[in-house]
Amino acid sequence: MNSTKVLIVDDEAPARERLLRMLSKIEGIEVVGEAKDGLQAIEQIDRLRPDLVFLDIQMPGLDGFGVLAALQEPPPIIFVTAYDEYALRAFEVSALDYLLKPYSQDRLESAVLRARTTTFSKKDLAQRSGSLFESLVEQGRYLTRLAVQDREKIRLLDVTEIDWIGIEKGVLKTHVGEAAYVTRSTLDNLEARLDPEHFFRAHRSAIVNLDRIQEIIPWFKGCYKLRLDTDVEVDLSRARARELRKRFPW
Repeated sequence: MNSTKVLIVDDEAPARERLLRMLSKIEGIEVVGEAKDGLQAIEQIDRLRPDLVFLDIQMPGLDGFGVLAALQEPPPIIFVTAYDEYALRAFEVSALDYLLKPYSQDRLESAVLRARTTTFSKKDLAQRSGSLFESLVEQGRYLTRLAVQDREKIRLLDVTEIDWIGIEKGVLKTHVGEAAYVTRSTLDNLEARLDPEHFFRAHRSAIVNLDRIQEIIPWFKGCYKLRLDTDVEVDLSRARARELRKRFPW
């Protein structure tokens, strides 16, 4: 049997150590790294390309949901949580598996066996991530912080800082003032994870912070331009203009 490369993500050292000990008892498991927070998780997933990630949910700064939002093509994930009030129902249908702390050796081995015997394509994993986002939205969990690429580092942005998010030459970028940060996600995922009270899909290629809109400028054939308080103009499609009128009648 080929070894399965595993990454452990948990902000509590005792929890990481316990999982590491338990995984050492399972043949064919190679723990290639540990991460103590969401930022390290993103960096190590990119660098190590694990076959399987044990991902804690409740972590300071960037939680497990934020990690998922930052990954355009997430690897198979087994969620680990001590909070069953929201996790069980959502993850049972959306994630590869979940472990509710404290879990037993038998339960861990069952989860690993499922991961090893289930084959997912990239499309399958994307669909599972999408259904997870939908479950989280139903439960009212919107992003409060977003992980973006800042040169060689990952920066955590408070979502209230964001002016707009758009696709430019095939690259998704989050704009804050004059800065533009590469963002490892999709607009569809971010639209689902950002609070619609503050963020609006203006076009198939852009999301804007409603609090930043200063002017709505008529353009052509029923389309408009949204001028933000940074003087940036973002396209507003005809279909989306009809939706925006429901928020701001004009």
